[in-house]
Amino acid sequence: MKNSKVKINYIKNLANDWYKLDKVNFDYKTQKGEWQTQNRECYDRGDGAAILLYNSTKNTVILTKQFRMPTYLNANSDGMMIEVCAGLLDEDDPLTCIKKEAEEETGYQINNPTKLFEIYSTPGAVTEKIHYFIAEYSDEMKLGNGGGLASEHEEIEVLELNFNKAIHMISSGEIKDAKTVILLQYAQLNKLCK
Repeated sequence: MKNSKVKINYIKNLANDWYKLDKVNFDYKTQKGEWQTQNRECYDRGDGAAILLYNSTKNTVILTKQFRMPTYLNANSDGMMIEVCAGLLDEDDPLTCIKKEAEEETGYQINNPTKLFEIYSTPGAVTEKIHYFIAEYSDEMKLGNGGGLASEHEEIEVLELNFNKAIHMISSGEIKDAKTVILLQYAQLNKLCK
């Protein structure tokens, strides 16, 4: 259902290299009933999926560590980020995507991930909606080394961390990725690990 308070006048593409950046000119009807013309830049990189792999018996989680250029440009001195496994949907549905990403990035083959919710991470500028999952893992599910795909220029370190240490890494500033914080705090609130 369309919002009757929004009338899009035109969309101008500003960039379409790795992802798409558009300038949207639109009219918006305020609460006072007045129409305002506004411009917004919207970055479209497609939707994604993220998953927290946890082992309640060992009290551990699987996270990844990789270089992220945007963070490097914004005061992250080495550009390295500790994150949950995640990826763009591309042509896949969220479930297919996250199972494939888990195996590519971490080496674990998961069969029954549970979808929790969908979240717009940066709704003021980015169209991306992330589908959040959790799945319990065991050592027997490890089929490979993970590390990502060379064809996608991925160089991912796989980390198996004690759950309590991972939670502490949020307050210490070692983990500062939104999707990772969200899933770790979900696990803490729902007592998936101790």
